[in-house]
Amino acid sequence: MCDSHSSSSPVHPITAELPITISLFHYGSGVNSLILPRGPAKVLLLTHPPRSVCGCCGALRPRYKRLVDNIFPEDPEDGLVKANMEKLTFYALSAPEKLDRIGAYLSERLSRDVARHRYGYVCIAMEALDQLLMACHCQSINLFVESFLTMVRKLLEADKPNLQILGTNSFVKFANIEEDTASYHRSYDFFVSRFSEMCHSSYEDPDIRTKIRMAGIRGLQGVVRKTVNDELQANIWDPQHMDKIVPSLLFNLQQEEGIERAHSPETEKEKESPVELTERCFRELLGRAAYDNIKNAVKPVLMHLDNHSLWESKTFAVRCFKIIMYSIQSQHSHLVIQQLLGHLDANSKNSARVRAGIVEVISEAAVIEASGSIGPTVLEVFNTLLKQLRLSVDYELTGSYDSFANMGSKVIKVHEERQLQEAVIKTIGSFANTLPTYQRSEVMLFIIGKIPVPGMYPALGSANTGVEGSRMIQIMLLKSLLQVTAGFQSTNILTALPTSFLDPLLSFTLMEDAEIRLLVLDILISIIDRHDKRHKFSPVRIISDISVLKLKVDKCSRQDNLFMKKHSQRLYRHIYLACKEESSIQRHFESLYTLLGLICVELANEDVVVDLIRLALALQDLALTEEALPVYNRCAIHALSAAYLNLISQLTTVPTFCQHVHEVIESRKKLVPFLLPEDVLVESSKIPEKVEGEVLFVQAKIAEMLGGSGYNTERLATPYIPQITDEDRLSKRKSIGDTVSLQLEMESRNSPEKEQRSTAEQITFETLKQAIVDSVNVEELEREHRRQVVERFQTAPFEEIAAHCGARASLLQSKLNQIFEITIRPPPSPSGSVGNGHGRSRSVPVYEMKFPDLCVY
Repeated sequence: MCDSHSSSSPVHPITAELPITISLFHYGSGVNSLILPRGPAKVLLLTHPPRSVCGCCGALRPRYKRLVDNIFPEDPEDGLVKANMEKLTFYALSAPEKLDRIGAYLSERLSRDVARHRYGYVCIAMEALDQLLMACHCQSINLFVESFLTMVRKLLEADKPNLQILGTNSFVKFANIEEDTASYHRSYDFFVSRFSEMCHSSYEDPDIRTKIRMAGIRGLQGVVRKTVNDELQANIWDPQHMDKIVPSLLFNLQQEEGIERAHSPETEKEKESPVELTERCFRELLGRAAYDNIKNAVKPVLMHLDNHSLWESKTFAVRCFKIIMYSIQSQHSHLVIQQLLGHLDANSKNSARVRAGIVEVISEAAVIEASGSIGPTVLEVFNTLLKQLRLSVDYELTGSYDSFANMGSKVIKVHEERQLQEAVIKTIGSFANTLPTYQRSEVMLFIIGKIPVPGMYPALGSANTGVEGSRMIQIMLLKSLLQVTAGFQSTNILTALPTSFLDPLLSFTLMEDAEIRLLVLDILISIIDRHDKRHKFSPVRIISDISVLKLKVDKCSRQDNLFMKKHSQRLYRHIYLACKEESSIQRHFESLYTLLGLICVELANEDVVVDLIRLALALQDLALTEEALPVYNRCAIHALSAAYLNLISQLTTVPTFCQHVHEVIESRKKLVPFLLPEDVLVESSKIPEKVEGEVLFVQAKIAEMLGGSGYNTERLATPYIPQITDEDRLSKRKSIGDTVSLQLEMESRNSPEKEQRSTAEQITFETLKQAIVDSVNVEELEREHRRQVVERFQTAPFEEIAAHCGARASLLQSKLNQIFEITIRPPPSPSGSVGNGHGRSRSVPVYEMKFPDLCVY
């Protein structure tokens, strides 16, 4: 009995203490299912636990821990136990309140495995987490996500590249999950910094370096997807984040040639290069940018290009902004252009190559912007570009960037400034091509208002550049205007060439600078050529049958007729006077012929045709009478007249007129071929002393021939004589800065006539009565005079009116010449006395002279 008791006694305490063990286990786990018994047995168990307790109590652990432990195989190479993983997933879906504990336990196991370098189990744990994330979308997922992000952070902080890539892949999967509940306290700052750092990885092995960089790019893409549309998250568009994300993407976008692909077999998705992946990620980022975020997304791009001196090469900068312009929403395009313009202004003192690179980018961006909206910045764009053009001219002529001390060491290269100027002009043209017709007309008026016009606008050059600076600015702005008018097609020429635009433009046709005159002619040709026919008039040649040119002459619209009625005489006068310029070369005469041909085809009615024939005959007379012109110019004018009469005669389809022109041309071919466009100055170096007879076109014959076809014979028989206006004389100044210094003659101050006028007249009743009667008579005379003037202008022929106006202009000119002859002499002393005991009077400067009150205002 005792033996039996003794033999059973070793077992009984264990069985007796078993409830204590269970209670202790559950108590440590936080489950209050049993009550701890009191007594010494408790102390015995705690101090001497049996070995079989662990194996015996494993089944008594919480179910979620057992389920988590079961997904890990004994050998990590066997991978995740899928059957047990399904059980864990079912348990998590059935008891979502346990999800946070499952995540915490998995995180604990993963941290322990990472510390013990058991990377196989680490991969299994991350795979399990990924599957749980994909399966569970309950409200309790937030706490589970916190555990998940903690594990991802642990992997990204590891030194092993494989762990970094593993953590990134898991984060990317998580980023693609749409959560049902919002998170108020989650932060992604660490991930932005860490993924950006991975994008700049410098690992020794190129294959591993490429994988790390691609993982960093995918990570940034995941951060953007997770946060960009979540208003509760920290704004990913803040500068602190964009300054890390955008440069990291641009750094990898540059590595197109520097990074080699791995040679191991890969799937199609893995074969994507870092550059392709970066570009896709960059496009996605920009495509999600709203109106308020464009500035923060573009500014890091500008800073990156500045810091790495990438403007000069242009290629990468242009590629970046093409990606930007094609990726952002089209209605936001003008914001990018605004930032580029502001950046161009900020770099005004930088080298010409940097500024040229920015301008090139603006030019390319403008072409893409055509499909979107330029917005309210049209004139701002052109104002900034014209400002850069003016600054470049100043830099080229002065050789310095003003008085900036930090720029004094830089050497300005003229050829680089010229390249910049050409780039600006090209960009102005690119912008203009994106504009509708009405906006392009506004830009044309804006540019013409910036050009210094003789006597109308002041010089735009700085004080250091002088007249040459003003001339260069004129040329550059006219070239810009030519770019704007290229391809300009307006159905209404009256609105395309308003007076406010035509007046200053025509004033340049009479300047002595040959290049300026040629640019103005090209601008006029571009505007008038609405059907792209200018190439049909070049080169200047005699064509026996113009049907080969396939010229289609449409009936002029009412607006065209109004334009020619209003401005034709001014156009003819400037064409005539332009031919008189001694500095004209072959290109000038070719442009004049093209302009005349376009007027005949685009704007001609019966009256215009008559005036054009008169103008061509007047040019022939000009070549005969202007002996001061160089030989080449006189020959070229004859050739221009012949070619144009040949063209217009075939357009009028009057057989006798065509026959006369043909006979004269044949005579010239035999006798004076150098008076034809094909042979100017080829066989002879000078015009014969007297060119007459059959080699000249006869105005009387032409008038008679055309009279039978219904043309105005009286008008045809009247020679064309241009009236010289004050505008023409003003335009003949050699430079804009020329001013006339007038000195006033003061001798009249002491004349007897003045003394007589100063004496007061005696006023009586008879005097007042006579004054009233005289005023009535004067009013009647003035009324009659006005009636006669109106009647004269309504009934008198044009030539009589022109002669009358010319006589008045000549009278005015003679009076002005008399005044100028007087003012050339130096003025006397202010006292008015010729001799005060001195042999010679002292000349007083104008600013010291005392003028009468009537002369001062």
